[in-house]
Amino acid sequence: MKIDKETLLELFTTMLKIRFFEERVVDLYAKGLVPGLAHLYIGEEAIASGVCAGLREEDYITSTHRGHGHVIAKGADLKLMMAELFGKKTGYCKGKGGSMHIADMELGILGANGIAGGGLPIAVGSGMSAKWRGTDQVTVCFFGDDASNNGTFHESLNLASLHKLPVVFVCENNLYGISVGQEKQRLLKDIALRAANYDMPGVVVDGNDVIEVYQAAMKALKRGWADEGPSLIECKTYRWRGHHEGDPNQGRRYRTTEEIESWKKKDPIERMAKKLLADRVITKKKMDVLKAQVLEEIEAAVAYANESEFPALEEMYEDVYV
Repeated sequence: MKIDKETLLELFTTMLKIRFFEERVVDLYAKGLVPGLAHLYIGEEAIASGVCAGLREEDYITSTHRGHGHVIAKGADLKLMMAELFGKKTGYCKGKGGSMHIADMELGILGANGIAGGGLPIAVGSGMSAKWRGTDQVTVCFFGDDASNNGTFHESLNLASLHKLPVVFVCENNLYGISVGQEKQRLLKDIALRAANYDMPGVVVDGNDVIEVYQAAMKALKRGWADEGPSLIECKTYRWRGHHEGDPNQGRRYRTTEEIESWKKKDPIERMAKKLLADRVITKKKMDVLKAQVLEEIEAAVAYANESEFPALEEMYEDVYV
């Protein structure tokens, strides 16, 4: 599938936004400006960028505890995101959700989720809703490799298959469930093989190749839009940082320095940059300008968050539903 220049640049720009946003959070978290936990997406940018580039505004996503990349790729406002991370009332959830619970229903972002595998049944519910309403909206469900061992994974894929729902299940296999390597979680090497149990297409892609991810996603999305049922895409990737900011030695308790460095050599952004330059899609000068523009956007988001107010104490029980 030939990809036009505009889409290639969109893919690259989205990856830059995610990377620069997350790198800024590293510094802000270390300074104590971001309360709670932050699970960063550095190293995995190609997946969210490649999948969401094919989505329309009316389509949906469900996210995970490592969700900054997903919501940025779906079009979330960086200022509202940063304000939420700071716990400010101008944030997406009025400062009450934090890093793991960013949502924007108008953009089809059904919420990041602090529960492993928590987005799977939500995605199925969203797919059922679209089916009942007679729309062609597709829901993309991002989840991690460890969540594929949960009951919600099997129940969700079974229900989606049974009712031929427009859901694309995207497994971000970064090889670790917190600190437990995948070889200690299951004997199955490729999670995509589990798709056969539910009579849906399952494919493994290089999660650090944004073009490969985009092409696989488009095939799955077209199936969903055409009412042909769900699909499963497994993206092999790696997180550069620890499980969360504060993970001792950035995860070197359970990973070797050599392993981490070997994956950094597969940097999805650097790979894409080299391709764009080699194919003359963009010049080095214009690429530098683009990076500067993205960095400026990130700094504007930080300034907005800094200038915003914290919610008042009496707002604690507002927007709480029981």
